Amino acid sequence: MYQNADVHTVAVHGGTRKDDTFGAINEPIYMTSNYRIPTDGTPVDWSGTESNIYARNRNVNQMVLQDKLCALTGAEDCAVFASGVAALAGVFIPFLNSGDHAVISEVCYSATNLLFRKYLPEKYHIEVTFVDTTDTEAVRAAIRPNTRLIHVETPGNPTTGISDIPAIAEMARAAGALLSVDATFAGPICMYPLKLGADLEIHSMTKYINGHGDSLGGCVMGRKELLAQIKEISMVNFGGILSPFNAWLIARGLVTLPLRMAQHSKVALAVATFLEQHPDVRFVWYPGLESHPQHERAKQWMHGQYSGMIAFDIHGDALRHQKFLDALSLVTHAVSLGDVESLIVYYDEYSDKLPHYPEIFQKGFFRFSIGLESETDLIADLKQALEHSTSV
Repeated sequence: MYQNADVHTVAVHGGTRKDDTFGAINEPIYMTSNYRIPTDGTPVDWSGTESNIYARNRNVNQMVLQDKLCALTGAEDCAVFASGVAALAGVFIPFLNSGDHAVISEVCYSATNLLFRKYLPEKYHIEVTFVDTTDTEAVRAAIRPNTRLIHVETPGNPTTGISDIPAIAEMARAAGALLSVDATFAGPICMYPLKLGADLEIHSMTKYINGHGDSLGGCVMGRKELLAQIKEISMVNFGGILSPFNAWLIARGLVTLPLRMAQHSKVALAVATFLEQHPDVRFVWYPGLESHPQHERAKQWMHGQYSGMIAFDIHGDALRHQKFLDALSLVTHAVSLGDVESLIVYYDEYSDKLPHYPEIFQKGFFRFSIGLESETDLIADLKQALEHSTSV
């Protein structure tokens, strides 16, 4: 019904189910663990995900959220999980077996890094090659006859690097491998990995999709035959299901996603431009800046909305960095991202992750998530913090 509608309309109306019992406009929260089993002889699949039997298999609020995400992205099917990490594991576990090989983004979320550097190789004998996936030829060189999965983060967390999804998708198909893309940094409407050739698209819904910092969740989107395996193994039998209340919260947040991403992107570009021009700033990476190493890719695939994630650093020692953080008043020092308020976290030079990032990042840097505040106010806050941090 909403296939050709504007993204704002789809965000409001796509996937909704009206309440036929009392006529409520908004979907109720179905806080039940069980549903009545038919007594008319209808066959029942006790572990199935196509009917309401048990809330671990499927619940109504989960269905609404999944349908809304499919409507928004054009995905055939979707599975939602209790966290972004559960969604990631929900992809890796069904499609990798002992002896298989995976090619993984060198720049990736810490849980992804740990899964592939430690747990999957040590416990399940998965072979892993980490590469800079923004270097397309490095990905090609890493593929082996037993490669079954290529996993890319784009924009990469925390550097904002942009990988060439169409080219890597072609490589994956030629190798008989799946391409999964964690696009959390872009939200599901600043970039459409499935339309660019990815087999699976993953998001931590805790971030932009929910957008209000009050609920955990993760999702995987893609073709029905792939999602059927993910649901059977990772949802039903590993039990990483999203609760009805959290599904309801995230579906509510999703309605305003197009409006929020437009504001995040607009303000982030203004802030990144200010930072790039400030003499106390050592470097800035933001996909919307022409100076970003993959700006041309971002310009082609992000449709003028480059999301709200900035990586940057300032000149000075550890004390100056701490004084800068302490002087911020609008921006909160916190680890998450994609919230309505601006959040910042510092990776100091002793972080064990730095050796895996491009050289310019290896002295330390800030990961900055731009919220919905005005660009004037955020720039003023950054300006006074930079000035304060230089004082003796």
